[in-house]
Amino acid sequence: MSAERPVRSDRGRSGMFRTKTVEQSIQDTEEPEHSLRRDLSALDLTVFGVGVVIGTGIFVLTGKVAKENAGPAVALAFVLAGIVCGLAALCYAEFASTVPVAGSAYTFSYATLGELPAWIIGWDLILELALGCAVVAVGWSGYIQSLLANAGWHLPGPLTGAHDGTFGFDLLAAVLVLVLTAILVAGMKLSSRVTAIVVGVKVTVVLIVIIVGAFFISGSNYQPFVPPSKGTAGGNGLAAPLVQLMFGFTPSNFGVMGIFSAAAVVFFAFIGFDIVATAAEETRNPQRDLPRGILGSLLICTVLYVAVSIVVTGMQKYDKLSTKAPLADAFKDAGHPFWAGLISFGAAVGLTSVCMILLLGQSRVFFAMSRDGLLPRFFSTVHPRFGTPYRSTILLGVVVAVVAGFTSIDVLAELVNIGTLFAFVVVALGVVVLRRTRPDLPRAFRTPFVPYVPVLSVLASLWLMLNLPAETWVRFAVWMVIGVVVYFVYGRRMSRVNQAQRSGPPTV
Repeated sequence: MSAERPVRSDRGRSGMFRTKTVEQSIQDTEEPEHSLRRDLSALDLTVFGVGVVIGTGIFVLTGKVAKENAGPAVALAFVLAGIVCGLAALCYAEFASTVPVAGSAYTFSYATLGELPAWIIGWDLILELALGCAVVAVGWSGYIQSLLANAGWHLPGPLTGAHDGTFGFDLLAAVLVLVLTAILVAGMKLSSRVTAIVVGVKVTVVLIVIIVGAFFISGSNYQPFVPPSKGTAGGNGLAAPLVQLMFGFTPSNFGVMGIFSAAAVVFFAFIGFDIVATAAEETRNPQRDLPRGILGSLLICTVLYVAVSIVVTGMQKYDKLSTKAPLADAFKDAGHPFWAGLISFGAAVGLTSVCMILLLGQSRVFFAMSRDGLLPRFFSTVHPRFGTPYRSTILLGVVVAVVAGFTSIDVLAELVNIGTLFAFVVVALGVVVLRRTRPDLPRAFRTPFVPYVPVLSVLASLWLMLNLPAETWVRFAVWMVIGVVVYFVYGRRMSRVNQAQRSGPPTV
């Protein structure tokens, strides 16, 4: 065991809002037993970003939103959502290149807003990424079960998961998570190679949809491009969007406002590009490559989303689109079942990369919090051979496998959305704070038009959060309260920054 250095902090603050200096955050990455191996390039980061964003959104959400919210104008909704994510991406790019340390928004918050806000955002990210991975694993299992059924193979009912209130264990979802956990433990380079192969297959399938589908487009299907507005009844009680309960505002479908309503839905198809920032510490040239990976992956995904939405609404009238498998069903409707089967295969393969990168992100956030003493330091030791945080990766992999196996998580999936938007708000605020408190820091990438871009990012994220159901806010608040209790019982006392302020050696 090497001797541990006390952690320096901003001594102008104490208690819950003490900060950890950027210099100390970077210095911590050099501790031999807690240092991650730098194996990733800008291309690897871009592949990670595309790998996690291109998932169920492009294979499912395009048709669902076109049919229920915006018609062919769903392409404009993707553009609007891409702009909102672009504002957040600009903020992430500055932070990630300035503080190239594992942990993403958690690390950024620790350097700007203080320890308690950092803990809250880290706690939030762990929930967001764990549930997101479990949801994707369950979705992947559904695709595989469907493909097996087409081949005449069927798993025993109790091993296909919970359905309609019945108890079951989703064996395929749990096995997927455990296999991907093993790959992540074996090293980032192996993980990036596996991801590159999977993403290559997935993007190829998406390009096939665009190119082949273009031959079956009928101009009449685009009429009207923006269907006439239709009012919606909204939800009741906690099922209603928070904006409806607060202001009496009821969203509408179709028309111009329908495009904005659709943007609030399709935004969630972009979730994941921020995970690129969690790999900052494992990037060979983070100051140069992180902005490229974050912004490049978001741009590629936006173009693919817009192109696919234009093709699918041109192939089939928007009100006839399937809400479960719109791309595959559009090709079936056109009389091409082969392409429909290929799309289903591509969706199943593609979801594996989404699951892997979500596991990667949460293990790095957990690792960063553990290295700071806010969680047990036991989990911040890296593997002597593979250079990965194997203890935190195995722990979280097992937990997610159990959750994916035993839980039907349709409702909990909305927690993923609110958690991501909350992280966007914190990062945007952090950019403004760090510009004021540390103008001397070298910034390889600078968010343009500060503070206007961060403020716009905050407002856009808050607006989308307000469109989520009130019950989602209640669940999110409960998780946050649990997190605050854990912080005051353990994290505040064991924090290495706290122990440095007391001039005592940190406790393992």
